[in-house]
Amino acid sequence: MIRIVIAEDQRILRGALGALLDFEDDLEVVGQAENGEEALKLVKELNPDICIMDIEMPLKSGLEVASELKQLKSPAKVIILTTFARPGYFERAMKAGVHGYLLKDGSIDELAGAIRKVMEGKREYALELMMNSYNEDNPLTEREQEILKLAAAGKTGKEISETLFLSQGTVRNYMSEILQKLDSKNKIEAISVAQEKGWI
Repeated sequence: MIRIVIAEDQRILRGALGALLDFEDDLEVVGQAENGEEALKLVKELNPDICIMDIEMPLKSGLEVASELKQLKSPAKVIILTTFARPGYFERAMKAGVHGYLLKDGSIDELAGAIRKVMEGKREYALELMMNSYNEDNPLTEREQEILKLAAAGKTGKEISETLFLSQGTVRNYMSEILQKLDSKNKIEAISVAQEKGWI
């Protein structure tokens, strides 16, 4: 029996997915989470074979949870289910070591099939999402992404410099480089562009 945890913040979709997967003879949904923190807790407690996750969830995104599970060397294999074909998301999903990256508009038979293939050691990625990722590479370095993420979380230049142990001048230089790379007039516009493309 393949044991599954589902993490999805939309209750109706989460319930429907759980009910439909439970109809399969070899699949069993052992836990459901409505946010990333809860998903992480359930995976640690229940040790499922598979964790099906949405990307955009409260508290922690599906990609953040996948990264943490990879660092913890969790045996649970992560399948991301998303409505977003943003190029940066696929790149981040690969870095987080996800085993599947699929669109939510697929059928339950396709999802069940993907779960079985992942359990056999294969990786399942929606072609549409893969192709989209090659259209545009993230121009930001890891440090620039880090700074922009902190700015998006509402941190001031001073707070960012303290968090990252950089001088305020260095943070300003990074921010100026970010604005140039993203062709943005200001920090708000840069954050918006980077979030829209899934780069932060």
